[in-house]
Amino acid sequence: MHVEKHFQLSDLERLQAIIAKNSFGLFITADLNSTHLPFVSELDENGKLCLFAHMAKANSHWKTIDNKRGLIVFSGPHAYISPNWYVKKPAVPTWNYVAVHCYGDVQLLNDNETAARMNQLVSHYEPDLLNDHNTMPDDFQQRLRQGVVGFKLEVTEIQGKEKLGQHRSHEDQQGVYSGLTNSADPIAKLLAEYMKEHNLGNGEA
Repeated sequence: MHVEKHFQLSDLERLQAIIAKNSFGLFITADLNSTHLPFVSELDENGKLCLFAHMAKANSHWKTIDNKRGLIVFSGPHAYISPNWYVKKPAVPTWNYVAVHCYGDVQLLNDNETAARMNQLVSHYEPDLLNDHNTMPDDFQQRLRQGVVGFKLEVTEIQGKEKLGQHRSHEDQQGVYSGLTNSADPIAKLLAEYMKEHNLGNGEA
């Protein structure tokens, strides 16, 4: 990913938080096969970031990934930026966004590891389901798990980008932040919230 110096994000804690909040990623391998999947992440005993997911056995992608390199792309909040929000003219439209790219080595998981990571994923989104044996009885889960394959990507390189207009003047930043905040697009509002939370591109820094 092309990352200009003033848009670079390298703080691991922030990167992990972006992944956790935007965990539906695009998994890509060198053969240009790709699969959209939800991921869970954690640091291993050596402090390395690892990402876990599972895919259907009917998806032939899993047959080519073991011990290979992979890339997972996570997209954070993003939105169209109108040139009318800038004080300085002339100006053109652009798109501001947050993104994380994770490169690393892939390993398939065994059945027990896959089950544990599936439970971890459920726990992240709806933990009460793990104890709801009417909705998710154990034998039903076991049958479904036979149709999936789990895998781990051990991250060897991670790139983060926050393109939020933070290089522009305070007046232009304030105009963009106001435009996003007042937008009817809920995704634009999410970008404004991110900018405010991290004090980037909102004209306050």
